[in-house]
Amino acid sequence: MTLIIIQVILEITLPNSILRPLHGENGPVELLQFFVISAAFFVAISILFKMDRKKQKWVTAWISIAAICSFYVAWEEISWGQHILEWNTPEFWSQVNDQQETNLHNVSSWLDQKPRLLLEIGVLVGGLIIPALMAYKRNLLPERFTIIYPPAQICITAGIAVIVKVTEKVGDAMDVFFFERGSEIIEFYLFYFVLLYLLEMRKRLVKKEHA
Repeated sequence: MTLIIIQVILEITLPNSILRPLHGENGPVELLQFFVISAAFFVAISILFKMDRKKQKWVTAWISIAAICSFYVAWEEISWGQHILEWNTPEFWSQVNDQQETNLHNVSSWLDQKPRLLLEIGVLVGGLIIPALMAYKRNLLPERFTIIYPPAQICITAGIAVIVKVTEKVGDAMDVFFFERGSEIIEFYLFYFVLLYLLEMRKRLVKKEHA
């Protein structure tokens, strides 16, 4: 909550000439996204090493998917090192990449918008709908999946991502932009949600394994 309050204050007080670099390539927001989702990857890997993969095969698959996706997103965020080492994009790749970068998400919507939409839906369902059902209509949720249901504590992070998303949609319709680059803010909270979720999963699985 503190981070989004700071973000709103910065959006109100700082001119666009300063806000734009903050949200641009290699800016602090993008680097923070990289570190957050990278941390999520390492947490997922630590879970896989410490859990009983033979006894919990489907949970292992679930965490493995989270690890693979976190790894992919983290390195795509920095174009597999190009944003740091600043190498030139090969000519043949520049012709198929919208931003002339050495990444995959600017090549096809199937590697960018659609995976992001899936994550947004996952955060909405896992961060808001499931906790609400757990609190008021628990019988509607299959018991066998209880181990992977997100905790209610991270619903604030999901709520912030959803609110900023709605704000962006309203802003587009009204041609009024509330954030310099709202999509970057949304991405940060989506990644932060994944990190918090995996930290909770680590606590559950490791505790269960040593109980």
